[in-house]
Amino acid sequence: MLKFPYGIANFHALITQGYVYIDRTDRIRLLEDTGPTLILLRPRRFGKSLLLSTLDNYYDIKRANEFEQLFGHLAIGQNPTPNHNQYFILKWDFSAMMMHGDEYALKQALYDNINASIANFKAYYQDILTEEIVIYDQNALRSFHSLNSAVGLSAHKLYLLIDEYDNFANEVLTSASDPKRYMALVEGEGMLKSLFKVVKSALGGGSLERVFITGVSPVAMSDLTSSFNVAENIYLMPEFNDLCGWREDEVAALLQQVGQECSFNPLQIQNALDTMRTFYNGYSFTYNEKPLIYNPTLTLYFLKKFQESCQYPREMLDHNLAMDRQKLIYISQLVNGKVVLANALNEEQPLIANKLADRFGVREILHYSEDVRSIVSLLYYFGVLTLTENYTDFGELIFKIPNLVIKQLYVERIQELLLPTGTEQDQVQQVARQFYGQGDMGAVCDFIEQKYFPLFDNRDYRWTNELNIKTLFMTVLFNDIFYIMDSETALQRGYGDLTMLVRPNMRRFKLLDFLLEFKYIPLKEIGLSGAEVRALSAEAVRELPLVKANLAAAVNQTPAYRQTLEGVYGEKLHLRCYGVVSVGYDRLVWQEILP
Repeated sequence: MLKFPYGIANFHALITQGYVYIDRTDRIRLLEDTGPTLILLRPRRFGKSLLLSTLDNYYDIKRANEFEQLFGHLAIGQNPTPNHNQYFILKWDFSAMMMHGDEYALKQALYDNINASIANFKAYYQDILTEEIVIYDQNALRSFHSLNSAVGLSAHKLYLLIDEYDNFANEVLTSASDPKRYMALVEGEGMLKSLFKVVKSALGGGSLERVFITGVSPVAMSDLTSSFNVAENIYLMPEFNDLCGWREDEVAALLQQVGQECSFNPLQIQNALDTMRTFYNGYSFTYNEKPLIYNPTLTLYFLKKFQESCQYPREMLDHNLAMDRQKLIYISQLVNGKVVLANALNEEQPLIANKLADRFGVREILHYSEDVRSIVSLLYYFGVLTLTENYTDFGELIFKIPNLVIKQLYVERIQELLLPTGTEQDQVQQVARQFYGQGDMGAVCDFIEQKYFPLFDNRDYRWTNELNIKTLFMTVLFNDIFYIMDSETALQRGYGDLTMLVRPNMRRFKLLDFLLEFKYIPLKEIGLSGAEVRALSAEAVRELPLVKANLAAAVNQTPAYRQTLEGVYGEKLHLRCYGVVSVGYDRLVWQEILP
């Protein structure tokens, strides 16, 4: 039986204890050739710490006698570089730092973090070093100087691994932290700036020969540029697109083994892969066309749950990634944040930017947050947007939400903005429940008319077409426990505006499948004001010529989409089809479309 290393980022434990390991060691030679000081940015929980642990075990001089056991069966073990097991390894992990208190407390926390790593280094290498390393409790920079001096008297050089270097900046951006604390670390002779200045100096002729840095965004590096301008960014290089993350062929091979253990037939295994692709695949970390990447933490979450029970996990979103909600909350509070989040859900009018912003600091984000390009770039670095393989006619980059589990986060955030109270949240759940089991479209339309449409005097929401009406319906109906929503991957967009297909493992319940087609008519085309439209009876609105024409168009489009869905899903599909016409943001008219 396969052992899945969910939550384990220790390379030594993975190999020696027989856990599944996706081999990326062939990139070690490429990393060496690329440069001595590298920075790799990837979203949270994407395998960065495991990568650093792999480098740690490969280069550590004290692991030389374990090289064959750890790497002999891997790509780099078949063709190792001369540098293997040739370095002292110093590790700094800023993700573990306490972030409480004022800037003085934060400075001391940083000192304590660095001194603790130096103390571990001292204890680990004490049988090799000939000079004593002195640790200065009140000055970690002096401790680092002492370490460099001791290493300099040996026959080997130092390799520094820094994990989550930007934890400080992310804390400021996505929480209520006082930005003055962070700015005190990076402005003038701030502690963090001074630290990286010392690292740069050690690279210039001291014992330090290589540095590998991981993080989520370039925000902090921008603030540190003047003190550490020697790192080469590798996060968009195509050869490192899958350095962290898994390709579909690797996921499929593991799923095949688990499926066989569970006595699944080939069709059931393929259905499971289709589900995983829809929920977890879709990331791209390069401008060049490359295979899309699965989030490894989400993939392990699914595979481990699937192996334990031979059933899909009930909730497709691993709660260890739910902290990404906080990032969307932060983005929604920026000047144009709500508009960007809403527009991200409209696949036919995607977010674009002429380039990724890679030089913006915390101050710029906090004070100039109306810059849409910076907002889109932040969403990309946070892992809630990704690059597509396409460009606009003007060569601009096109971004999209990578998968359904991330789309859920967007929908939930927009719902929270529209329905801020707990009572309203309970109401929408009741309306959705009636729809899932009974197809009560009237209740859904009434809810949107009464709760959502009155909000659209707010200029934060500049939505103007049926795609935006679809977004409103998604905030009411989205449910990843029961449904695959808007599964364009499976059917190549050969269907209507919104599909809700029951997840394979949920078909034992009394749930309906849905196909919805939306039309939008601006008030100026009707020739009536919003107040006049709202004063009309439901039947009078339905009889308006433009409404009748648009509803007829929706009805006429649906049979072909129904045929496509029924051709794929066959008799197991319990499909209800609806056409919905929105007159401005004032009235909704709907019709069930029968076979």
